[in-house]
Amino acid sequence: MSQFILDPRSTAVVVIDIQKGIVGMPGAPHSTASVVANCARLVEAARRLAAQPVLVHVGGSRDGADRLKLTVDQTWSGPAPLPADWSDLAPEIGSHPRDIVILKRQWGAFYGTDLELQLRRRKLSTIVLCGIATEFGVESTARDAYEMGYEQVFAEDAMTGRNADSHANSVTRIFPRMGRVRRTEEIIAALENSQRT
Repeated sequence: MSQFILDPRSTAVVVIDIQKGIVGMPGAPHSTASVVANCARLVEAARRLAAQPVLVHVGGSRDGADRLKLTVDQTWSGPAPLPADWSDLAPEIGSHPRDIVILKRQWGAFYGTDLELQLRRRKLSTIVLCGIATEFGVESTARDAYEMGYEQVFAEDAMTGRNADSHANSVTRIFPRMGRVRRTEEIIAALENSQRT
């Protein structure tokens, strides 16, 4: 097996929905607190090593008019109306002028946003994905990225699902077919190792 190295100059660390209204929800198998901490470590490493942090959050209009309203068997239930700071990025992630911030209005981060434009114009071909929830926002974004031809790395311990089974399904059955599944420490080391080669 070849050495795992990521070139920061062509890598984006894409953080999905680490925002005030979501990080308070329960997650499994990893606690949301540990996921937020690992996402923060990945973002800090990206900033330090000149990779591109991309902070994605979900939100919409106060009246909800821009939300999908489809006939489904199981609807999402949350506070109504949403608190004013529901979509605000979690303070642990922080903010830097070089960060790209993307507001999305559905699970995936590509549809209806300028994420692809921002990545392509910066010649970023590899995406490190992390965030909440594994089987919704992360997997939806990953499927689109795969079809667009991006190399992907999934930070397994920097994401969590609504339950352990759905998280496991994504990281053992879906993500290995679209990229490489690694832990936060391995990803940071891979970005750092590029400086030594």
